Amino acid sequence: MTTDPTPTPAPARRAPAGAAVLREDVTEAIRAAVVEELAAVGFARMSIEGIARRAGVGKTAVYRRWKSKLHLVLDLVGAFAVDGLPVPATGSLYGDVRALLEVMSHVLRHPVASAVIPDLLVEAARNPEIADAVRGALLDGERRMAEGIVSDAVARGELPPGVDAGRALDLAIGPLYWRQVVVRDEVPAGYLDDLARSVAAGLAAGPERDCPERA
Repeated sequence: MTTDPTPTPAPARRAPAGAAVLREDVTEAIRAAVVEELAAVGFARMSIEGIARRAGVGKTAVYRRWKSKLHLVLDLVGAFAVDGLPVPATGSLYGDVRALLEVMSHVLRHPVASAVIPDLLVEAARNPEIADAVRGALLDGERRMAEGIVSDAVARGELPPGVDAGRALDLAIGPLYWRQVVVRDEVPAGYLDDLARSVAAGLAAGPERDCPERA
């Protein structure tokens, strides 16, 4: 009787469950389901169960990636936030403001922005935790860019010291947000150029000359 000399291979070992690689197609399906669920029911009524059902996955697939629906939504917001982008450096206040408007216009055209931001802002008015999270996700990057633009303009002598960067951000982003997110109107050719000129002129004029005291 002969014996087969070929060694019998050891049975394959299973990878630990915790070491499983998260599939990117599942992650993207969940993100898409969040946008659809937000549009359908809003943030307050949105649930992990509803998201999982819409994405065609189990709840555990969602919880492996995000610990709550707030973190899931903020992850979406972070995908089009401007934090990390360099401060515009065109050499002029008008050019820097125009570059900021171009970036923000592109961000606000993103379908996630129109579906997520308005609803999150409503929730932020009722929930301090959401308000803090949204402020960090949406405003920190924009405020940093505005501070850089104002600081550079002061150094070049285009603006006097003490100009409020928050006011610069309000003047620049407020009209754009109103048009693209609230009214949902198209941005016509030349609109960003005109808005940039208005913002630069308003900052140079200063608040005391914008609203003169009446005798």
